[in-house]
Amino acid sequence: MQEQTAPEQPETAASPRHRGSALALLSLAIIVYATDQLTKNWVVANLPEGRSVPVLGEFLQWYFVRNPGAAFSMASGATWVFTLLAAAVVGAIIWQVRHLGSRTWAIFFALLLGGVLGNLTDRLTRDPGFPVGHVIDFISTPWMFPWPLSPAIYNVADIGIVSAMCLFVLITILGLPIDGSPRSRGGKNGGDAEAIESEATDTDSTEEDPA
Repeated sequence: MQEQTAPEQPETAASPRHRGSALALLSLAIIVYATDQLTKNWVVANLPEGRSVPVLGEFLQWYFVRNPGAAFSMASGATWVFTLLAAAVVGAIIWQVRHLGSRTWAIFFALLLGGVLGNLTDRLTRDPGFPVGHVIDFISTPWMFPWPLSPAIYNVADIGIVSAMCLFVLITILGLPIDGSPRSRGGKNGGDAEAIESEATDTDSTEEDPA
C-alpha cells in the first residue's frame, strides 16, 4: 500500500514570490533612503538656512529648515516621541516581511520603510543630538497649505511616507492580501455562502451513497 503525501507545489511556488517581493521592498527602500539622505546632505552643504530659493516660482521653492516635529513640520516639540514611533514602525515592517507575497504590499512597505528610516537617521545623528536630532526639510510648496496654515515644507522621506499612506488606502479598498493570494470576490458573506453550498453538496453526496 502506497502512502499518500501532501503536494508541495504551492509552497514551492510561493517561495519565489516571497523572495521577489522582499527583494523589491529592499531595493525600493534603499532608493528612497539614499535619495533622502543625499538630498539632505546637499541642502546642508549648499543652501542658506531660513531663506527661500525659488525653483519654479511660487510653485516650488527650496527652503532649508531644521524640523523637530513630524512630517510637514507639524507637532514640533515632541521629537523623542517620533523617534520611538519611527523605531517601532521599522520593527513592525521587518516583522511583516515574513508574510510578504504581494508586490503592491512590498511597494507600500518599501516607501514607508525608506521614509521612516530617512527621518529616523536625522533624529539619531543630526543636531542637537541623539535621539532628538532635527529633521532636515527643504521642499517648499506654498500652494499646498494655503493661509492661514503654515507653508508645507518637507523632504524626500516625507514624500515616501505620504505616498505609502495613499497606497495603503488603495490596498485597503481593493482588499489585497499581504501574502499575494487571490483576493476574495465575495468578501465575508461570499465566503459564508460558498461554505454553506459546499456543506450542502457534501450532504447530498452522502445521502446518495449506499450504506
